[in-house]
Amino acid sequence: MTTAASLDTTAVTAEPGGLVEVPLQVRNSGSTVEEYRFEVVGQAAAWATVEPTSLSLFPDSTGTAVLTLSPPRSSEVPAGDVPFGVRVVPTSAPDTVVVPEGIVTVLPFAEITGELVPRGFDGAWRGHTDVAVDNRGNIPVTVRLAAQGDSSRVRLRFSRETVELPPGAAELSRLTARPARRLWRGAPVVHPFQVVATPTGEVPHAPVPLDGTYQQDAILPRWLPRALMATAAAVVALAIVWFALLRPVVRSAARAETEKQVAAVLSPSPKASGTAGGGGSSGASAGAGGTGQDAAAGGSPSSGAAAGSTAGSTGRGTGGAGSTGTGGSGGAGDPRSAQAGVTDSVGGDPTSDTVYRVPAGQVFDLTDLVVQNPQGDSGTVVIASGTRTLLRLALQNFRDQDYHFVTPIVVPAGGRVTVTVTCSQVGKPVGGPTPAQCDESVLVGGTLRQAPSASPSPTAS
Repeated sequence: MTTAASLDTTAVTAEPGGLVEVPLQVRNSGSTVEEYRFEVVGQAAAWATVEPTSLSLFPDSTGTAVLTLSPPRSSEVPAGDVPFGVRVVPTSAPDTVVVPEGIVTVLPFAEITGELVPRGFDGAWRGHTDVAVDNRGNIPVTVRLAAQGDSSRVRLRFSRETVELPPGAAELSRLTARPARRLWRGAPVVHPFQVVATPTGEVPHAPVPLDGTYQQDAILPRWLPRALMATAAAVVALAIVWFALLRPVVRSAARAETEKQVAAVLSPSPKASGTAGGGGSSGASAGAGGTGQDAAAGGSPSSGAAAGSTAGSTGRGTGGAGSTGTGGSGGAGDPRSAQAGVTDSVGGDPTSDTVYRVPAGQVFDLTDLVVQNPQGDSGTVVIASGTRTLLRLALQNFRDQDYHFVTPIVVPAGGRVTVTVTCSQVGKPVGGPTPAQCDESVLVGGTLRQAPSASPSPTAS
């Protein structure tokens, strides 16, 4: 081997942010001129240099290069021993490399910073802020937190009073400020305070003070009295408008409507009036006939008049009975409603249920239909009357759907209104767990009336 290299010292100490120089001696024991290149290897290579970067030596001569070590003042370079080496590479024979080695001891240093996030905060009952502590040194530290303020006005408490910080780490501790007395109304009160972060460890470090403010707001906002006064004034104004203007109009309209309905009930229909008139005419004719017969038979006229009067009374009674029968058959019907809920599992057969069954001898006029999908399920729902499909809806398109028919859907006697649900995906209600099945409901409304009777066949006169 024609190359020899050595460091003047193999153990040095470096201050973070400073530098230390180590001479490197290189000897060319060969018979030709040789150029040598230098490369620093190991963990210190990122912050080490060699000057000059190359060195040319005559045969049997020695040269000196300087190795400079400058560890940065950063948490990325931990304190302690860091091994290193310098590769001395001959240009003509790169395979004959010489690597002198050494150890640099990086000294420890402590550096912490702190911040209140946010620095100023407010609240009526309490306030919160976060104390952020950052260890920028190269050794682990323990930081103790303390709060200084007027304890008679505000109480300060940490979620963690001691924080362990490895090099380069940051931690948060929640600080809660509670006022000693409640402020119900009035201007806000500002409470200044100071947080002191004191590190402990082998390297001394001055405490870090952090100034902050807590603004105690009033529990009752300033606009509340004005809002209450405005609300009271609005209520009084509405009461005056009601009693002075709207109430008389409503009572007058209700009285007129009541009188109109009473008049409609008491007044006879044209058909009833015609029947009653026919009965009276018939009675009058009968009375006239009875008078003639009695006169021809030699009877008294009074008996004939009485008979005619009786017949006339009989005719009026018959007309009254006919009027009553017509009113009974022309009624508006009996209002009816029914509801049914259906649950169905995903992937199973459709599930059906009967919403309403029409009694025998009656007809149901369906006018209102409400379908509800409260869970937000996906699938189909079919509403049918017998074999006739009334509605086919996709569940994913609605939550509540209502229909009102001007022309009623007639369901015959004995017929059924049914609902069939096919579940493809169960919905999830807001703020609740996912159900196991689809769940839908249907409400129908309408009127129930007598089925029309078959008209009698005509008979020969």
